[in-house]
Amino acid sequence: MRLSIFWRLVLSSLAIVALMAAVNIYALRQVRQLTALSTQLVSYHYPAIESAQLLITNLYSQLRSDKQYLAVRDSVFLKNFKEEGEQFRQTFAKVRAQESSAEGRKLLGDVSKLYEEYQVLFRNSIRRRERAGSDTDHEHRRERLIDDMTARLQTYIDLHDIKIAGVLSDARARSANAEEITSELGLATLLLALGLAGLASFSILRPLRRLQEQFRQIGQGNFSEFVDISAPRDLRSLVDTANWMRTKLQELDDMKSEFLAHISHELRTPLASMREGTHLLLDQIPGPLNNDQRQILRIMSDSSQRLIHLISTLLDLSKMEAGMMEYQIVPSELKRVAESSINKVRLLAEGKHIQIVSDFPSGQLWVPMDGARVEQALDNLLSNALKFSPTGGTVTLRLSVDEERNTVGLSVSDSGPGIPSEDLSHVFDRFYQGKQLGGTTLAGSGLGLSFAKQVVEAHGGQIGIESEVGKGTTVHFQLPLAPTPRES
Repeated sequence: MRLSIFWRLVLSSLAIVALMAAVNIYALRQVRQLTALSTQLVSYHYPAIESAQLLITNLYSQLRSDKQYLAVRDSVFLKNFKEEGEQFRQTFAKVRAQESSAEGRKLLGDVSKLYEEYQVLFRNSIRRRERAGSDTDHEHRRERLIDDMTARLQTYIDLHDIKIAGVLSDARARSANAEEITSELGLATLLLALGLAGLASFSILRPLRRLQEQFRQIGQGNFSEFVDISAPRDLRSLVDTANWMRTKLQELDDMKSEFLAHISHELRTPLASMREGTHLLLDQIPGPLNNDQRQILRIMSDSSQRLIHLISTLLDLSKMEAGMMEYQIVPSELKRVAESSINKVRLLAEGKHIQIVSDFPSGQLWVPMDGARVEQALDNLLSNALKFSPTGGTVTLRLSVDEERNTVGLSVSDSGPGIPSEDLSHVFDRFYQGKQLGGTTLAGSGLGLSFAKQVVEAHGGQIGIESEVGKGTTVHFQLPLAPTPRES
C-alpha cells in the first residue's frame, strides 16, 4: 500500500527529528559528565588543598606561639596557642570528613597522630620548664613533629594536585571526544536528513515530472498513450484526470480533423471554382467586358485568391501545431528560394514604390529544409514588410553565414512605423494583431509570423524580432547549413 504525500513528509520529518534528538541527548550526557568533573574540582579537590595549606599555616602559628610562651611565660601566648589549636582541630575535622580516598585518609590519620603527640609534648614541656627550666630535647622533638606534619600535609596537597591534573586531562579528553563524536553524528545526521528529504522529494517530484512530460505530449498533440504512473495516493486523482483529459482531447482532435477535412472540401473547392470562373470572365470567353466589369472581376479574383491563401495557411498552421504536418527535408539552395520569394512580391513593391534590396553572400547556400514551406514563411515575412513600409520605403532581405555555428541567418527589415515594446512578446501568437500609434488595429489575419515561427522551429532553427518605433522592424531566423553538394 503506497503512502500518501502527507505521511511521506510526516515520516521523513519524524526520522530527521529523531536523529537530531539522539545527537542532542548524547551531547547533553557529555555536558553532564563534564559538569560533574567540574563540580568535583570545585567542591572537593580545591577546598581540600586550601584547607591543607591553611593547616600548614596554622601549625607554624602554633609553633610561634609555643616558642613565645616557653620563652616569656606570658599567658597571652598560651591563650593564642590554644585558640590556634582549636582552629586546627576544626579545619582538620572538616578535611578528614570530606576525604574519600584511602591514601588521603592515611595521610590525615598520620597527621592526627603526630598532632596529638605534639600537644602532649607541649604540655609535658610546660611541666618540665616549671621544674627544671630549659628543655633542649623538647625543642628538637617539636621541630621534628612540625616538619613531619608539614611534610604529610604537603604530600596530601600533592596527592590532590595529581588528582586535579588527572581530572583536567580526563575532562579535556572527554571534551575532545565529545566534540569529535558530536561533529560526526551531526554530519551523519545532516547527510541522512538530506538523503531522507531528497528521497521524499524524489518520490513526490518524480511522478510529477513524468506527469508533466505526459501533459507536454498532450500539448504537442500526442493523445494515443494513456498515463500509467506509479504515484502516491494523493496524485492518483491527478493521473486519472490526465487520462480523462487525454481521452476528451483525442475525441476533440478527431472532431477537429473531420472539421478541417470538411472545411478543406467545402470551402476551398467552391472558392477554386469561383476563381476559375472569374478568370474565364476576365479572359472574355463568354463575351466582351467593359472597363467597370473588368475592374469588378479583378477585385473578385484577388479576393478569392486571398481567401484561398488564408484558408490554406490556417489549415497548414493547424496541422503544424497539432504535429501532423509532414516536411520533405532535403538539401535545397536557400538563395534560389529567397529570390523566388522576392519575385512573387516584386509587382506589389513596385505598386507602392518600395525598393527591395537583397544582400546575399557569394556562392551557394545549401540548407536541409522543405523548400516550399520555407518559401511560404519567407513570403509571409516579405508581405508583412511591404504591408507596413511607407510609400518610397525600403525592404531589405539579408543572408549571412555563421561558420563557427555552421548556420545561415536570414533577416527581413522594413522601414515601417515599428512595433511598440508591449506588443513584441505577442507578435508570434496566432491571430494577434498589434496597433498603430493612433490606436488603429493593423490590417491582416495575424497568421503570417505564427506560420513562419512554426516552419523555422520545425527545421531546428530559431526566430526572433527586433523593432524600434518610428525606425522599422527586423525579423530574423537561423537555419543549419548542409554540406555543399559536389559537382559530378
